Amino acid sequence: MPSIYDLKPAFQNLLRPAVRGLAQAGFTANQVTLAAMALSFATGAVIALQPSQTGLLLLLPGVMFLRMALNAVDGMLAREHMQKSRLGAVLNELSDVLSDAALYLPLALIVGFNPALIVVIVLLATVSEMTGVLMQTLGASRRYDGPMGKSDRAFVFGALGLAVGLGAPTGMWLTGVLAVVAVLLVFTIINRAKRGLAEETK
Repeated sequence: MPSIYDLKPAFQNLLRPAVRGLAQAGFTANQVTLAAMALSFATGAVIALQPSQTGLLLLLPGVMFLRMALNAVDGMLAREHMQKSRLGAVLNELSDVLSDAALYLPLALIVGFNPALIVVIVLLATVSEMTGVLMQTLGASRRYDGPMGKSDRAFVFGALGLAVGLGAPTGMWLTGVLAVVAVLLVFTIINRAKRGLAEETK
């Protein structure tokens, strides 16, 4: 199934000049990873502390885009500028899961967002990333299959933040979107497991 992750190579090409500049300036992949996580936690905290201020959700589109950019940058610094490390691999995986939780869980406090569905989505997102990593232990590659990978989730929640932040009335449509995200996450977990197992058995 298609995923926004498929656009990653083109996005990386746009970022490559900036990545070279960061490497020359002495920035490391791990620093960028931690910066992305700090940004996510700070944004989540702002939203959680003022859940009645739905206008704060307008932060989400920009923060989601910046987080995706930083995630691409840290990977390019690691691969293309000889900064790969075991610590970096651990930070990369843990920061993704923690950042998702920090950004999405505060939405459960906002009227109109179904709290149970938000929690389910965060749990399923964690399982989907764990499934992608688990495939490596079986001899396959790290799986990023969709249809609801990290980039797809960022797009959906960024769009929801924009809509609700601009004053769109919440209602059954919002619950419906969250339910669809949850279902697509289940398919994502299945796809990553199936494709990883098929790759391992070749």
